[in-house]
Amino acid sequence: MKENLKKTEPTPELLDIGLIGLSVMGRSLALNMADHGFQVAGYNRSPEVTQKVMEEHPHHNLIPFFSLPELVSALRRPRKIMLMIQAGAPVDAVIDQLIPLLDEGDFIMDGGNSYFGDTNRRAALLKEKGLRYLGVGISGGEEGARFGPSIMPGGSREAYESVQQILETIAAKTKNEPCCAYIGPEGAGHYVKMVHNGIEYADMQLIAESCLLLKYAGGFTNRELADIYRTWNKGELHSYLIGITADIFLEADDMADGDIIDHILDSAGQKGTGRWASIESLKQGVDISMITAACNARVMSNHLERRQKASSLIHAPAVTAVEDKQAFAEMVREALYTGKIIAYAQGFSLMQDASHRFGWNLDLGTIASIFRAGCIIQAEFLNDITKAFLKYPELESLIFDDFFLSRINRYQENLRKTTGLAVSSGLPVPAFFNAVSYLDSFRAKASGANLIQAQRDFFGAHTFERTDRKGIFHHEWRAGHEV
Repeated sequence: MKENLKKTEPTPELLDIGLIGLSVMGRSLALNMADHGFQVAGYNRSPEVTQKVMEEHPHHNLIPFFSLPELVSALRRPRKIMLMIQAGAPVDAVIDQLIPLLDEGDFIMDGGNSYFGDTNRRAALLKEKGLRYLGVGISGGEEGARFGPSIMPGGSREAYESVQQILETIAAKTKNEPCCAYIGPEGAGHYVKMVHNGIEYADMQLIAESCLLLKYAGGFTNRELADIYRTWNKGELHSYLIGITADIFLEADDMADGDIIDHILDSAGQKGTGRWASIESLKQGVDISMITAACNARVMSNHLERRQKASSLIHAPAVTAVEDKQAFAEMVREALYTGKIIAYAQGFSLMQDASHRFGWNLDLGTIASIFRAGCIIQAEFLNDITKAFLKYPELESLIFDDFFLSRINRYQENLRKTTGLAVSSGLPVPAFFNAVSYLDSFRAKASGANLIQAQRDFFGAHTFERTDRKGIFHHEWRAGHEV
């Protein structure tokens, strides 16, 4: 046992788990655990928050504490503590406060959206001190946390086995199977959550772009849009996001006349997980251009004044008129489904690369299976993704799976038509556009990279490879260009 760990005699077994951070997600998880019979010690840095939770959500299995030493002393061993607090420095600060209060073998779980590199660092630090650490990705928002989220634990397998019963019990269920499984060592759980969120960004952007097309090129009203998305949600596009999109277009404004969607500012924020995924993809050399495009779309949406100025200065093309609205809607549906396949293919390719790169041995089929319920990207075709990786665990890309390949070959023409119509009409569709670009780059016999090799060798003697013989070559180029 390390010297900085508290040495104590055994105390009576008390509560099952401590949860630090009782804002929306933490409170919801604590109540979820309490509902399932687990005794939860709840704590928040602000005593007023703890008191308010107990007043508004009294539960005989949720016990409030107003200091960390009291909370720690009330837990059975090995002590299990989950953090549901803001990522970054606050997590490090709470860990520093907990370390001297814990005994060897106790462990901490971080259920927030922490960067996986920070999770790697924290896991190593706590291991040195005889403690265990789990980075736990959690998806599902407030409702998911309260009634069953998708849970992605990574870190010490031994620690996971100690808390497995709690996490799998409170997780969402699909065909009686929990949407929770051990992901891998170190920060694997938070890495997978990061990619999940990146896919979520692309998925949401695709749906938003489909709405732009239907509304401004197709001329559909909000009620008609609700009917379209509701119909789509009964077919192969069935998903949580399509379902709530249908609901959104039916929602009346409670503060003004008309529908609330028409009074919401055309600007969207982001918390950083999608951006992290894009940065990691560049480090790893994996193309997730649709996810990056979705992040950039949110960035551009924030420049409201600049966009307004540009709209008055840059001439916009006339929107292409749609003659057959129903046929157009079906064209957009097929384009959306194809784009969705490509977005998921990019995300799973990034996880596959990380699995090999970091030695995590990620089970992509299992990961797809725990996304089938509880999380934001839950969708019908995750069943098909699960089947694809169960059949071929080392599948190079989802695009090569027979099911998804057949859909791409059947629908790609409408992806191209939809994207072309949007471009000619001046409607911003970066996700659709990058879906087409990725597909063409992915299948390209010629990409222009031979010219780039030649240019690099010309100006920097960076060498090149040849098609007709092995080896690395340099050519003495004749410099006759003028600047």
